[in-house]
Amino acid sequence: MDELELKLCDIQGRLFELSGEKSLPSAAFIRAFMTSDVAKELDSRYNRAQWMGEEYLLEEILSDLHGTFPGMGEVYQKDILYWIGYIYRYWHFYTGEDSLRILRQASVEIMKRNFMMFHTMDPVLAIEKLKEIHLQKTFKRKV
Repeated sequence: MDELELKLCDIQGRLFELSGEKSLPSAAFIRAFMTSDVAKELDSRYNRAQWMGEEYLLEEILSDLHGTFPGMGEVYQKDILYWIGYIYRYWHFYTGEDSLRILRQASVEIMKRNFMMFHTMDPVLAIEKLKEIHLQKTFKRKV
């Protein structure tokens, strides 16, 4: 992981934190972001969005969604939001998977539920554990 990639992980973590500061419902915001054009741009090899700060990225997402989010919903704690944002972006750089595929493997609910166990782990180990959870759920559905 190079310095720029780690910086982008930090920016995405701070973006998720900022959504909480703006009282946006966390699960809805995270899903909207992970399926947005902004996330696709961040997934690309190089894009201008990679040089923007979290405030600009939040404006882009809200603009794409015409500022609409469900009015109700839990706003997660700042440390949970940061960790989810950081790990999702780190996951992308670690595996090369896009944001949508990552979200399908580790839903917002899974991330929040496992925060206490995984947030002190090395990001690679946390990602591998999250992938194991996904595989176990997939295997159980097939049985």
